[in-house]
Amino acid sequence: MTPTRAFPWSLAGNLLVAGVLALAALLLLPQHGDGWWLAAPRPRRWWLAGITLLAWLVVSALFLRRNRIAEVAAAEGEAPLLVCWASQTGFARELAERSAALLRDSGTAVRVVPLEGVDADLLAGTRRALFVASTTGEGDPPDHALAFLRNTMAQQPALDLEYALLALGDRSYSDFCAFGRQLDEWLRACGARPLYDRVEVDNADQAALRHWQYELGRIGGMDELPDWTPPAYAPWILQSRSCLNPGSPGAPVFDLALQPADGALPEWQAGDVVEIGPRHLPAQVQALLDRLGLDGTQPVERGGVREPLAQALSRLQLPAADTVAGLAPQSLVDALAPLPHREYSIASVPGEGCLRLLVRRMVHPDGRPGLGSGWLCEGVAPGQTVDLRLRANPGFQPPPFDRPLILVGNGTGIAGLRAHLQARVAAGARGNWLLFGERSPDHDRYYDADLQRWQAEGWLDRVDLAWSRGPEPAYVQHRLRAAAEVLRDWVDRGAAILVCGNATGMAPAVDAVLAEVLGEERRDALRTEGRYRRDVY
Repeated sequence: MTPTRAFPWSLAGNLLVAGVLALAALLLLPQHGDGWWLAAPRPRRWWLAGITLLAWLVVSALFLRRNRIAEVAAAEGEAPLLVCWASQTGFARELAERSAALLRDSGTAVRVVPLEGVDADLLAGTRRALFVASTTGEGDPPDHALAFLRNTMAQQPALDLEYALLALGDRSYSDFCAFGRQLDEWLRACGARPLYDRVEVDNADQAALRHWQYELGRIGGMDELPDWTPPAYAPWILQSRSCLNPGSPGAPVFDLALQPADGALPEWQAGDVVEIGPRHLPAQVQALLDRLGLDGTQPVERGGVREPLAQALSRLQLPAADTVAGLAPQSLVDALAPLPHREYSIASVPGEGCLRLLVRRMVHPDGRPGLGSGWLCEGVAPGQTVDLRLRANPGFQPPPFDRPLILVGNGTGIAGLRAHLQARVAAGARGNWLLFGERSPDHDRYYDADLQRWQAEGWLDRVDLAWSRGPEPAYVQHRLRAAAEVLRDWVDRGAAILVCGNATGMAPAVDAVLAEVLGEERRDALRTEGRYRRDVY
């Protein structure tokens, strides 16, 4: 059925305004003095008028293109992504608008609405949404969001909605991010599905905001967004790198061990992550230098540090050669934005004497290596430095050691689970159950020696492995469902559940099994109590 074309109200409005202005000009003509007469502008003013007209046409074209994106999405039945904000001081609104601008640049149709302008009907007609919600006072919503809390959140509409939520708060108050958490629980109770777990920000913490932006980039399909606030990296030395799955049907996976270049090993907790400052592979930088006819050894200054041009370019977003042809080396460096960071779960604890990562080498469809994994898996050599920053990850911190623990993951998600197991072994905490899934039982047994030793020594009560390409293909959620009675028993005994791995396949499937076996109410209660935590990507 062909849709009925709506009356062009915006065009009619513009024509009406133009007509009113023309009429006003005619009425004002008699007010000019006798010396005034109609004449063509001087040649110089023709040029100025032409430049002004050209600038107006360019700006108008940009706005028309943005509106056209929204029109095409609507014509195809796709509602724009909704960005909702609740702000007491204006910071949440600013973050919402920056998030919306970032997504628009990726070609995503976006609509920004304050939370008081959102109701159940709007949410019911929306398929994807972002919420940026601050908490004021002792756990209260911002003043303008009170109507949403009292009216819309008093209902429980059925929502077919994917969402992400950024909660702003201050840990000096007892009810940290209380409204954001309340909003998150309400959305889940209505059937909405989180695109990734809630991001909580303490006093505008820049690391948490970088993580939010990193996830936005994934939503918009943008790999190389410059960070809003680049991390303050420290140099770490790559001690060793080894491939753990030679011959695997999947991409190669590497275990990396790193040490600080200066000073002692810092402290971190199991569940924390690192932010890596990636670099382009030398061949990619040299290809640009060759096209520009520049010498990579020429010195330039970046961030107050003097270094060779090739080294500076390795940390910057490389442009098309024809867009920067003719620029001097320093001007070239000054014109380019830094590369965005990449995040990885830490696979070790400080007591092991090094920081370990588990990285899968990713490849783009055109054959280019992944930005972060390409650098870590083949670009940097043992003995060379890696730009690295530790980041606390409160949402994936370990539960009390006297509580049983169920660990569920797939792929390189075993990294975060291994750190938790190592921490519990060091603390003498038994009562651990691991469920892990990968492709091949013959090639993809990461950290298998550790797992076998812990199981033999009684630290691991149970290990359930799932192989998607084994003799009996299965995924980790199938193993969890098959052990439903054991799962209920462990939860009854106070067990916590930690999930680490893929956000688009494994994590939602495991969440569905937990709801099926335990019931949605109990699953949600575990999340509220902090007994069900996830680190998914």
